[in-house]
Amino acid sequence: MRWSAPRFAAPENSSSEDKAIFRIATYNLQKCVGLDLRRRPERIMAIIDGLDADLVILQEADKRLAPRPAALPADMVRDAGWQVIPFGSDADGGVSLGWHGNAMLMRGDVELLDTARIDLPGLEPRGAIRADLMTPIGPLRAIGVHLGLIRRYRQAQLAHIREELNRLPDAPAVLAGDFNEWGAFGTAMSGGSPGLTLASTPLSYPSPRPVARLDRILHSPDLHVAATGGGAAPGAARIASDHLPIWADFVAAGR
Repeated sequence: MRWSAPRFAAPENSSSEDKAIFRIATYNLQKCVGLDLRRRPERIMAIIDGLDADLVILQEADKRLAPRPAALPADMVRDAGWQVIPFGSDADGGVSLGWHGNAMLMRGDVELLDTARIDLPGLEPRGAIRADLMTPIGPLRAIGVHLGLIRRYRQAQLAHIREELNRLPDAPAVLAGDFNEWGAFGTAMSGGSPGLTLASTPLSYPSPRPVARLDRILHSPDLHVAATGGGAAPGAARIASDHLPIWADFVAAGR
């Protein structure tokens, strides 16, 4: 049985006529275990499909214990028409969907140029993933994160990502994922700010009745946000994970 995935409406004032649009979504899967305590990857896959995204940045896409097999099976992802961007290490024997639970899926007219894994500082083992892409809106650098539970480590992790971005050639960039930050981002995370703008995405946690914006999408000034969405939705998304997915539609600034 195919789950009926929610489709989230864009804001009414989001006009993007005659412009190429690239939709990026982020979603913490909670290892595909829903609030009903059932591991239902097919439920998660249907929700991902319903986002109509071009690139999806995932957290908790793998199970917790080594060798950390994928909670969302790669064959299921490919059968749904998505390409898994390769981030796995030789140590996991190729069974993981990504790295440190972070993963990226892409589809459509997108070319993968480069990938990298980014070790992050902190008490807990944390990492980020980076993909350089060629998209319908031009070159794009996407970074996926799942930051730590302690604020000073989150700040240090963002500062490390800022250093990573600074050492690379300039490119339009998006940083998305679960930031684990309950407070206002600008004040709380200023110590490690990567110099990116925060998109106005909806509240996403907890999924039955969201009160916090733990999941966020940030972008560089050379990208314009045409619309955002996600957040509260009826149906499967409320129980499939403890987080709700969010998305942002991007166009190249000045186009």
